[in-house]
Amino acid sequence: MSIEEMVESYLGDGTLPDLPDRHFIAGDWAAPVNGGRMETFDAGAARPFHVVAAGDAADVDRAVAAAERVQRAWGRTKPSERGAILMRAAALLRQEAARFAFAESLDSGKPLQEAEGDVAGAARAFEYYSGAADKIEGGTFPVGSDHIAYSLPEPMGVTAHIIPWNFPISTAARGIAPALAAGCTVVAKPADTTPLTMLMLAELLVRAGLPTGVCNVVTGTGPDAGAPLVAHPGVRHVTFTGSVPTGIGVMQAAARNVASVVLELGGKSPVIVFEDADLDAAADGVIGAIFENAGQICSAGSRLIVSRAVHGEMVARVVQKAQAIEMGHGLRRPALGPLNSDAHLGRVRSAVESALSRGRRATIGGTVATDPVTNAGWFFAPTIFDDVPADDALVQDEIFGPVLSVQVAEDEAHALQLANCTDYGLVAGIYTADFGRAHRLARDVDAGQVYLNEYFAGGIEVPFGGNRRSGFGREKGFAAVRNYLRIKGVAGRIG
Repeated sequence: MSIEEMVESYLGDGTLPDLPDRHFIAGDWAAPVNGGRMETFDAGAARPFHVVAAGDAADVDRAVAAAERVQRAWGRTKPSERGAILMRAAALLRQEAARFAFAESLDSGKPLQEAEGDVAGAARAFEYYSGAADKIEGGTFPVGSDHIAYSLPEPMGVTAHIIPWNFPISTAARGIAPALAAGCTVVAKPADTTPLTMLMLAELLVRAGLPTGVCNVVTGTGPDAGAPLVAHPGVRHVTFTGSVPTGIGVMQAAARNVASVVLELGGKSPVIVFEDADLDAAADGVIGAIFENAGQICSAGSRLIVSRAVHGEMVARVVQKAQAIEMGHGLRRPALGPLNSDAHLGRVRSAVESALSRGRRATIGGTVATDPVTNAGWFFAPTIFDDVPADDALVQDEIFGPVLSVQVAEDEAHALQLANCTDYGLVAGIYTADFGRAHRLARDVDAGQVYLNEYFAGGIEVPFGGNRRSGFGREKGFAAVRNYLRIKGVAGRIG
C-alpha cells in the first residue's frame, strides 16, 4: 500500500495498516505479563487511534534476560557479519519507508514530509554504522622489545535506550545502530506517546538477520517501564534523550549499578545573525530552526540573536514567513503540525501565558490553535517575542514549542555573551559572511555542535551532544560507537 493510500484510508474511514500492539522480546511479539494496556493518540485529531502494551518491571526483566542470554554470542559474531545485518536493515527500512513514515507521523503528530525525512535518516544511520562494525580497532603500546602490550575493545554488554517522543525513529537508530555495531545487545523503551516505530524497527531487524534477543522493546510509561529498565542490574550502559529532571534521575539510577550513561537533554539554542549575513537565507534558517516539528526539538533554534543594525529588517522577514505558515494534521503535509500531547500543549501554553502576564509582547501568535479542516488537535500558533531581556524566562527556560525569542546584540562580543547566557549548551547557529568571525564564534560559543550559515547542517557523520545542562557524551559519528565499548589492556613479557 502506498503512503497516499494509507493516508486516504485513515483520514477517510479510520482504517489502519497492521500496527504492533505488544512488546517485542526474544525475537517475537510478547503480551505484557500483567496484562496492562495503554492508548496512543493521534495528536492532529486529539483522539486515541491504537492500543499497545503497558509494561512494567516484570516485562523489563524478561527483556533484559533475553538480551543477556545472547550477549556473548552476539559480541563474538564476526564484525563484518554484524555490519552486513545492519546494511540489510537499512535496505529494508528504505523499502518499507512509507509504512514507517505513516506510523511516525500519526503517532508523533509531525508533518508527513518530516517523518519521511526521519525514516530516511534512520536508514542512513544503519548504513553508516554497518561500515563501522569492522573498523573497531585496538592499539599497541611501546613498552620495550622484551614486552608486548595491546588493547582489546569489547562490547559493554546489555544497553538500555530510552527513546523520546519528538524523534522516535531517528533517535532509536542513532543509538541502537552503533550499539549493535559494537556488539552490544539492546533493550529499548520508547516514549509512551510514540511506541510504534521502535516496535516496527525491532521486528524489521530480525527480518534483516539480527539474532533473536539481540534487540528487545518494552512499551509503557516512564515510571512503570523506563525506571525499572535504567535501574536494572543487568544493564551496563544507558543512552537517554529527554528532559533535564528525568536525565538526572536516570543518571542516579544507573550510578547505583555503576553503569555508564550518555545524556542528551534540553537546549535553548541561539541562532546568531550578523549585519553582513544573507538575511533571506538566515530568515529561512530561523524559521526551520524553531518551527520544524512545531519546535519540539532539543536543538531547536529558540533564540534569535540579531545585530542591532539589521534587527528590524530581520525580525520583519521572520514574522512575514511565520505568518505564511499553514497548520494542519500531519498526514496532510502541513508546514506546522500539532504538539505531541494535550499535556505538552498545556506546558507550552502556560509558558507563553506567563510571559504575556509579565508584559512581554508577542509580535505574532501566542495562542492555542486547531486544525483548520477539523477544528481539532493539539496545536499552538507560531509565536515570536521581540527584544527579550537575557534574564527573562523566555530566554532561560526551554519551552519546547513553536516559540521564538529575539535578543538584540550590539557587537560580536555582545552576541557571544548572549549566546552563552543560559545554562544550556547543545547547539548554536551563526550566520555571517565573515569567515574569521564565524570560526571565532564557533570556537568560543559553549555548545556541543555549531552550524555555520545553515541550521541543522551535517548528518549522521558529525558527533552531536550537549554541554552543561544539555547533557554529556556524544551520539552520531564514530564517537557514538565508543559509548558502547570498554577497553581491555593486555601486557606481558615475550623475551
